[in-house]
Parts: sequence; structure tokens; C-alpha cells
Amino acid sequence: MALNEVRATAERLLALTADLDDAAARGDSVLPEWSRGHVITHVAGFSEAMTRQVEEALQGRLVEVYDGGRPARDDAIEAGADRSAVELRQHLGQAIGRLLAAWDKVGPDDWSRPILHRNSNLSAGLQATWRELTVHTTDVDLGDTPATWSDGFCRHLLDFLRPRTPENIHLVLESPTVTWTNGTGTEVLLEGTLQSLTAWYAGRPTPSPVTGATPELLPWP
Repeated sequence: MALNEVRATAERLLALTADLDDAAARGDSVLPEWSRGHVITHVAGFSEAMTRQVEEALQGRLVEVYDGGRPARDDAIEAGADRSAVELRQHLGQAIGRLLAAWDKVGPDDWSRPILHRNSNLSAGLQATWRELTVHTTDVDLGDTPATWSDGFCRHLLDFLRPRTPENIHLVLESPTVTWTNGTGTEVLLEGTLQSLTAWYAGRPTPSPVTGATPELLPWP
């Protein structure tokens, strides 16, 4: 996974939201109880938080992801969700622009530098950026669905979400291009396109049917 994939996803999200008006901003997103304004505010806030992780790591410093932790993050999303479409678009564009500029500063020898986001490093932080931007680009429900996710992204997201498989289940996801398995126990076989299987595992609507008895999954890790 390269920075150019993150950049392409960011550009796609900005293009989808470029004509957002107030009515659309108040409209429902894919996520329960969240409007598009919630999703956009969250992505902008994540982008600002990750920018700080990158910039501080390059200076050899560790900082919290969100000042005030998860409660402050959640409060900021609620406070910002009902802003005008103009304000939402401006915030998103500025935040993503700064984040991409920060990633451009990371050199070949910097990727192992530690960050506090998931107690990981800059390499993992770039992967987290890829996940956040890609999934939420479909969550805003402005035309893109998980059918647009690349096979490489699907394989990455499935592996990241492995902790969602319940205990005592051997989950088999069978697509025309990939067979993915996880866990031990009673076999549960699901079939569909790789994108639909990944969307189901991520808790998102599937762009095409998934066949088989779907188990109840554990929370996102």
C-alpha cells in the first residue's frame, strides 16, 4: 500500500463532497444515527489528529491522538455535524490537505517511528489513514459503495478486522478471486464478491448479496 493510494482516496472523497449543500449535509449517512455532517466532521477530525501524530513523530515526540481522549473526539463530532455545507467542505479540504502534506514529509527511514495511535508506528498510521478515508468515502453515501474498494484494500481490511470473528467459529469467506479464513471451531461459509464479503465483515451494507448464515460479529478492534 503506497501513499498514492491514500491520495487517490482522499481526492475521491473531496470530489464527492465538492457540491454538498445544506440539505445533503443533513441527510443520512450509511452509519446509524450519523448524518453526512457527522461523517465529514469525523474524517476532518481524524485527519487533524493523524497530522499531529505524523508531525510530532518526525520530531521524535509522542502525543495523544485526541486531546481529551475519545470523549472529546465524540463531543467534537456532535458539535460540528450541523455546520453549514460550506463550513464542512472547507474543514474537510483543509484537514485532508494538511494530512497529505504531512505524509509527504515522511522519508524512507521514518516509517518505523512510533506513534500513540494504536501504539503503532508511522507505517501503521498510513494504513489507518487508508482505512478511514476509504471506508468513510462510502459511508457518506454520495454515490460510491464498497463495490469500489480494490481487492488489495479488501484483503487489508479483512485482516485488520480479524478480531471481529466470534470464538469457536471457523469463518470462511469465499469469493471468485479470494478465499479468506479466520478462527477455529464450527465452520461458517459465506459466499459473494470480495467487496460484498468485506463490506459485511466491516458492518456496512453489501453492494451485492452474500449467501450463507451470517454470524453476529464482535466490535471493530
